Formats: sequence, structure tokens, C-alpha cells
Amino acid sequence: MKQNKPLKIQVEAVMVVLSLHFIGLKEAEGRKMNCFSCCMSDNRIARRSFKKSIRDYKLVKSIGSFANISFKSASSKRRYITKIGQGNLSTRIFTFRELCSATKNFKRECLLGEGGFGRVYKGYIDNPSQAVAVKQLDRNGFQGNREFLVEVLMLSLLHHPNLVNLVGYCADGDQRILVYEYMANGSLEDHLLGLSQNRKPLDWITRMRIAEGAARGLEHLHETANPPVIYRDFKASNILLDEDFNPKLSDFGLAKVGPTGDNTHVSTRVMGTYGYCAPEYALTGRLTTMSDVYSFGVVFLEIITGRRVIDYSRPRNEQNLVTWAQPLLKDRRNFKLMADPSLEGNYPTKGLYQAIAVAAMCLQEEASTRPLITDVVIALAHLAGNDIEDEGAEEDDVASDTIDGNSDDRGIETEDTPEAR
Repeated sequence: MKQNKPLKIQVEAVMVVLSLHFIGLKEAEGRKMNCFSCCMSDNRIARRSFKKSIRDYKLVKSIGSFANISFKSASSKRRYITKIGQGNLSTRIFTFRELCSATKNFKRECLLGEGGFGRVYKGYIDNPSQAVAVKQLDRNGFQGNREFLVEVLMLSLLHHPNLVNLVGYCADGDQRILVYEYMANGSLEDHLLGLSQNRKPLDWITRMRIAEGAARGLEHLHETANPPVIYRDFKASNILLDEDFNPKLSDFGLAKVGPTGDNTHVSTRVMGTYGYCAPEYALTGRLTTMSDVYSFGVVFLEIITGRRVIDYSRPRNEQNLVTWAQPLLKDRRNFKLMADPSLEGNYPTKGLYQAIAVAAMCLQEEASTRPLITDVVIALAHLAGNDIEDEGAEEDDVASDTIDGNSDDRGIETEDTPEAR
């Protein structure tokens, strides 16, 4: 029975996606849609079409295969969805009325943040024993139906301590609302880049532990998910922090199923956030897990330096973080100049040098020379420990004078492995 449970969860998630897609079809046809349960209203089912649909449905065995279910027409898909209904879902389906009650009718006092996607509110569910974050998507915002569907699917299938937990969703009428576990300390961006007067700067060890946890989240997507999942929007604002500053990746609307079989990449429209995208992806649309590794390198550089990836308030030659850092990365004598001034020198010199070496390897121009995220996790686990002595960095203990991307070995070395490159 244990072997069947993952498949059961995957199948249930497929049911969610197809049902929500049906809502989009209904809206496209201009029909009024009062609530999610309207999917259950049509009892006219063609036996032959339904049998074929069920046969296709049973072939679903992985994250990627949900997209391969095909139907001859929209009506056969509608009949199929009508038959299977909502199922026993691992995520909860909320009514709009329930979420209005949870957020005091989406009052301003409950607002946690807002952006191009819509607004996020703090709310309480179940009388009110559980705090949640309620993300109400803007009907004309950047995150549309497709991103909504992808996020519900991904977070229904993928579970890990460093991935945010999706409590449920609402698709009443034209409402698109996602309900997450509440993360008490907001985002990494709040503590790193938008520091208010009442917040203390993150100390060095906390920064390294956040980086390690975020890397473990990516590792789960790349190495455990089958097929692998490419996050595609790794940035500081998408790394949420709980009350103990444990990081969790959020916002999976742009996530993409990675290459399978003999394929080395997937070709897709370039999406993401300017400054974080890997150069080969931005230029060609070819997406691999190495694209995420590059984005991780950018965020890790933000963690080390306390600088924004793009900051137009700085001098022209310092506005782009990676462009500013590249010449400094070539000589380890510059590394101390890159440390966040708010740290006030409170970091192990050896740890700083090794952290910058990790960031430099992730930011290699050639994707094939970047390390696997598993190697990054190993290096960061070392950096997040308390065993790095602050004795100054000896040449044998840190990165070489130049960071060279010509090696075929994509591993990252720490004291437990051969010398760092």
C-alpha cells in the first residue's frame, strides 16, 4: 500500500489541474461560473469517451505526464472532469466566503504585501486556530490562470521542509486565491535588502543557514522529483522565513517540468525576474537545472554582499550586482570588499572566502561548468556549521587567486573534500 500512495497523490493533483482548467474553458466560453462545484452539474456522460478518458487517466505516473492526457474535444474533457469530480484532495478547497471571514473581508490591516501578482493577507482559519497567508491574485495581474494551475499542481505533488506548504485554494467564479502556511518572518528580501529600522541585520551564520535550506529546497526539485522540476524564479523575495528563520521556497507559478530521457534541456519562453536569469536561458530559451543554479548564485551573492541584484540608486558601474562582482571574483584579495558592511566584520574570514568561491562557481557563464545543486548543499552545510575558525584565510584553505570556469569537474570542495577551485 505504501508504494501506491505517491501515485495516489499525483493522480489527485491531476484531478485538481484538469478541474481548474475546466473553469478556464467555461470562462472562455463566456458562461457564468458561480462556484467550483459547478463542475459536477453535467450528468450527460458518453460511455465510450469516458472509458477512453479513464484509460488515459490511469497512465498518469509522474509530475510531467499530466500534460499528456489528451481529449478529442473540450466536451469530452468536460464530461471526464464531471465524472471524476473533486476526489480526495490533499489540499483543501476553500469558498470565497470562508476566506473573506478568515481575512476580515480582506481588510487593509491584514495586508502582508502586494505586487504585480496581487495581494497577500494574513488570516485565520478553523476558529481561528491556524494562521495562514492568503494570496489573492489580481485578475489583471502577472500571475494568470496557467500560473495558478501550475502552482496548485506543484505544491500538491512536492513536499519538503524547505518548500512552502499549500494549505488550499479557492476558485470560486473568477477568484483565484492560494492559501499557504503563514511564515512569521516574511521573506529573505525583507531582512536582507529592505531592512527597516526595527530589524537587525542577519548575522553570518543565519545567512549561511538560510542559503543552505534554500539550496536543499532546490535539491529536492532537481534530484528527488521525477521528472526534475526547474523552479525558474529563484530570488530573495520568494524565499520565506518561519519564526526560526528556516527558509522555504514559495511561488511556483513559473515552475517547469525539466528534461526527460535523452533530452538535455527544455525550450520555453523566457520568464523570470530580470537579473536572476541565467545568460544561456535569457539568450536562447533553453532551460536546465543549471539555470536554477545560476539564479541561486545571484541570491547567494545578495546574501553575502547585502546588495540588490539591480539597484539604480548606485553608481552606473555598480547597478548590476553580477557585473559589479565579476572583476572582484577574479582575485581573492578583493573578497573582503564584497562583504555586507552591515555585518561590521563579524564573519569568519575563511568562511567568507569559501562562500564567495561557491557563489562564483554558480555564476559561471558556461552552464556545464556550474556545480550540481547537491554539491552546493554539501558546501553550504559546511559553511552553516560553527566549526569554521576565524584565523584568517590561508592560501591552502580557500579558493585560488582566480575563479576559473574551464574545469570539467562540477563539484565544490570544502575542507572535507579536495581544495576549492
